[in-house]
Amino acid sequence: MNEMDKIKVLADIVEIPSVNDDEVSVAKYIRDLFAKYGIESKILKVKGNRANLVAEIGEKGPILGFSGHLDVVAAKESDGWHSDPFKLVERDGKLYGRGTSDMKSGVAAMIVSLIELQQKGLKNGRIRLMLTMGEEIGEEGSAYFYEHGYMKDVSALVISEPTYYRIIYAEKGSLDLKITSRGTAAHSSMPNLGYNAVNPLIELLSELNEFFSNPPKNDVLGPLTFNVTVFKGGEQVNTIPDYAEAEINIRTLPNFDGNDVIKKLDEYLEKKNENGATLTREILMNEDAVLKSPDSVIADLAAEIVESRGREVVETIAPGITDASNLLKEKKEDYPFIVFGPGNPLVSHQVDEYVEKKAYLDFIDIYQELAEKYFIND
Repeated sequence: MNEMDKIKVLADIVEIPSVNDDEVSVAKYIRDLFAKYGIESKILKVKGNRANLVAEIGEKGPILGFSGHLDVVAAKESDGWHSDPFKLVERDGKLYGRGTSDMKSGVAAMIVSLIELQQKGLKNGRIRLMLTMGEEIGEEGSAYFYEHGYMKDVSALVISEPTYYRIIYAEKGSLDLKITSRGTAAHSSMPNLGYNAVNPLIELLSELNEFFSNPPKNDVLGPLTFNVTVFKGGEQVNTIPDYAEAEINIRTLPNFDGNDVIKKLDEYLEKKNENGATLTREILMNEDAVLKSPDSVIADLAAEIVESRGREVVETIAPGITDASNLLKEKKEDYPFIVFGPGNPLVSHQVDEYVEKKAYLDFIDIYQELAEKYFIND
């Protein structure tokens, strides 16, 4: 494929507005593209218009997993974009469009790398490309791959989230909770006739903030973080509210995971309810932390490739979570894994999101080199 062909792949998938939905349209495009080059792929419907795609090249040997997600976040016209967010536009060596950084450039680079490896003839191993739906909210696509056994025989995993040449080997987990408080409405002049649903919820959140003000820590990942991010309660100023809710995000650790947080929360809920409150909780998402070795064979090869291109080798941890939380369930600590992609995380989800053209094209070659060297060294 020439340079124009490679950029067209990215342009085509950016033009499909898979904003937390309709990943099936992207998957169909990729399926049809692969078919032109003799690569078989399968669309795996998860729900509605939301689907994963899996493809594999090579005939025998160990399986290297490549993965990325097909969904993107919204891009409102009022946000001030300088061009249509769903049209790839080049300006000053940068390719602009929603998802160019997070993470359709990583997906496109992996797609093209598979096509070129297929054309050259992949030896000594296989690559399984697992593209997911719903990573931005819920990570249901990666859960599907895990639950249906697609990772069982994969010997190493590369996720093409935006890292801009940095090599990520660990990430905190993420727990999203919704807490609901119910009371009895009354006129605010006669509060004794009602029960204010806001009060026990505020008290609970204050107590949890106090508990997590000295949070558990991990030597690599740092401290657990606890944040109340949504609060709703009441309808008008002269009515005692009978309903309130809050949503909380906790970034968890291997040594204090989502289940540990839930256990502690339930202790506080029970005490509040014993004193007359009616508080319930709902788990919206509970994804585990990932902590693998920075010295795995795949991380070492990535570092060697980065250094060969005259760039500083940076091995570090991710600030957010990725599909690795699901894909790496039950994998041991020494399992070879990295997050490694062309996008720049500093511009992900932002107005005028972009990927550097050079980085995108570079990673097409990097993924091929990484695969070929991995199969020689495995």
